[in-house]
Amino acid sequence: MPYEDMVEKLADLVRNSERVYALTGVSISTESGIPDFRSLGPGFLAKIDPEKSLSLTDLHRNPAQFYQKFLNLWYSFVDARPNLGHLALSQMEKMGFLKGVITQNIDGLHKAAGSKNVWEIHGHLRTGYCIRCNHQYSLPEIVSQVEQGGNPPLCKDCQGIIRPGVVLFEDLMSPDFFNARSEINGADLLLVAGSKLKVQPAASLPSLVHKVAIISQRSTTWDKKAVLVIKRSISKTLVDLVDCLRAGI
Repeated sequence: MPYEDMVEKLADLVRNSERVYALTGVSISTESGIPDFRSLGPGFLAKIDPEKSLSLTDLHRNPAQFYQKFLNLWYSFVDARPNLGHLALSQMEKMGFLKGVITQNIDGLHKAAGSKNVWEIHGHLRTGYCIRCNHQYSLPEIVSQVEQGGNPPLCKDCQGIIRPGVVLFEDLMSPDFFNARSEINGADLLLVAGSKLKVQPAASLPSLVHKVAIISQRSTTWDKKAVLVIKRSISKTLVDLVDCLRAGI
């Protein structure tokens, strides 16, 4: 099927669905300069083993080493800005075609793009908190403390270790995950953009909805079950989708 016909088919799916949500993964943010940490190319995961270095166990056993590795992650994200794909999803929400975005990403770019209903199921890099008293700190404040020799960063109130507000390996899932799962249950359409749908429990979310459409340049575990798969640029496809929806209003 020609690309233009696939976009039109996707627009028809969206128009004819009352409850539409998006599920996004790391590939939607690569055009913002964020590397795909699970790829085999040069990136964060090529430098460290995240299951050992960004785990709850490592945070408790060797917090200073944990933060040395965490800074690599922070520096990969700090200058990133929303790209056209993030902005297109925000526009779809404003137009009334999208109920909200569930994201596996921790970059915060959907909220920066203006999306209002966002479930960040793996947490985010805006804040962190003390593991002892739960006092919250901004991530720039935490990183600044580490850069100035305060490694690990300690709470000013109780001297407990401060941790970032992301879901680490061995962590329980965030409340956003359970809220998102409840929110999309029985939805008409889930638009998956930039996720391979391999990481559980996020990969289970498509099973809760009636139809799944996928935009991804790579294969996903749901390609054979989806009603439509578009293997093109995520940002271009989403921009073209918005244009198509706007033309039909």
